[in-house]
Amino acid sequence: MGRVIHFEIHAEDPERAVAFYTGLFGWKAQRFGDQEYWLLSTGEGEGIDGAIVKRMGERPPQAQGIDAFVCTIQVADCDAAVADAVDAGAVVALPAFDIPNVGRVAYLIDTEGNTFGVLSSDVAA
Repeated sequence: MGRVIHFEIHAEDPERAVAFYTGLFGWKAQRFGDQEYWLLSTGEGEGIDGAIVKRMGERPPQAQGIDAFVCTIQVADCDAAVADAVDAGAVVALPAFDIPNVGRVAYLIDTEGNTFGVLSSDVAA
């Protein structure tokens, strides 16, 4: 069975994206040689690591349908994560809502125009 083992976040300004994601989620970033490519470590345990890469084209227009995979990040408190993300420059794409037997989820647009989700697990939701 094929499993997702790596993700890439495409960015108009990779250093801005590095600051956004390392500041918001505490991820670690390390530039890969002299390339415009930063490896991301998202922590220990379950999950995958990824990278931020210089976007090789135009930023997607706002209000366009999503033309990519959307990654959702596990957080302790969905509403607090949304507030922190907005403070860091994100825009809410879909406000937080509860999913029964799963938890609370919201979708945001990062500083580079990419959509991502945040989810706090709560089987009582």
